[in-house]
Amino acid sequence: MSDFKTRKIDAERRRARGAVSNHASRFEPVREEVQDGWEIPETRESFHTEVSEERPRSVISRNQSPDIPFDRSLNPYRGCEHGCVYCFARPTHAYLGLSPGLDFETKLVARPKAAEVLEAELRRKNYSVDTLAIGTNTDPYQPVEQRYRVMRSVLEVLQRFRHPVAIVTKGTLIERDIDILSDMAQRGLAQVGVSLTTLDAKLSRLMEPRCPAPLRRVEMIRKLSAAGIPVRVMLAPVVPGLSDHEVEALLHAGAEAGAQAATWIMLRLPREVAPLFEEWLQEAYPGRAAKVMARVREMHGGETYEAAWGKRMRGEGLYAEMIGQRFEKARVRVGLSKTLPELRKDLFEVPLARDGQLALF
Repeated sequence: MSDFKTRKIDAERRRARGAVSNHASRFEPVREEVQDGWEIPETRESFHTEVSEERPRSVISRNQSPDIPFDRSLNPYRGCEHGCVYCFARPTHAYLGLSPGLDFETKLVARPKAAEVLEAELRRKNYSVDTLAIGTNTDPYQPVEQRYRVMRSVLEVLQRFRHPVAIVTKGTLIERDIDILSDMAQRGLAQVGVSLTTLDAKLSRLMEPRCPAPLRRVEMIRKLSAAGIPVRVMLAPVVPGLSDHEVEALLHAGAEAGAQAATWIMLRLPREVAPLFEEWLQEAYPGRAAKVMARVREMHGGETYEAAWGKRMRGEGLYAEMIGQRFEKARVRVGLSKTLPELRKDLFEVPLARDGQLALF
């Protein structure tokens, strides 16, 4: 049986999860819960994490968006167990025939052969090197990485090829890979963006239930910075009416921990994310829900989201401008740069194949 489209899942069944429902995606027929006619109480199982595996033909995804500073990315996993209710990547689960709701954070897809496929792509004669972004869709250091170690194997390939990499994460498991990242950073080949949404532990637990606590992420910035790895603190997203008052405090915490640069993104609610976020908001903060959504619509011409380039990351209007001004003043005050130093591309080198033979083709 599936859960009715407009019905929330019992709180006990979704303990420590972000979404409160499992709506059908835009590509599915309506999900409907059906009574089988027997008057027998039925116990429904909790939403446990399930992981399937795939071997893609390619792991490097290309983009041409002017809103982001990279043209290629890699995702070790589909779906994300962190369960951030605001995650703009949730709609991608619809392409798998799964719900962007609870399915997104409980039905994951791992790519255990990603490093092998990546190496083959980097060896192609026509490959042109540029920074590879990882973590721009789902977090490469979500809990399942502890078992699969896909990200570790990908970094080992990039290290051997001397290929530049920029990572975005909330996961403290990245500390396991400081040995590789520190070595690459010394050559100007690695940098990390750490997402800080709030310093309020309660808000974080409700909004991003399986992420490390805020202060633990601050400590992660400290450890990465101490190892010589350039870190950018990312206020992503700034949530109107919930975390917007923390802009200055978050930047101060990041700078104090050793971050070198800072960026910010306003809350984004594309496609199925908007109703999922509103459901969560009504349950977690019913007294603030109307104010939060009013701010969101104010920035997007009365809609919950505007997908146009140049608008989707920051929104428009007086409120968006105010957040931008506060961010800039605080960034300058605490001594954070707008960007990290550009990574080197001139060191890229195709190593000998594993069998010791030259890889000519």
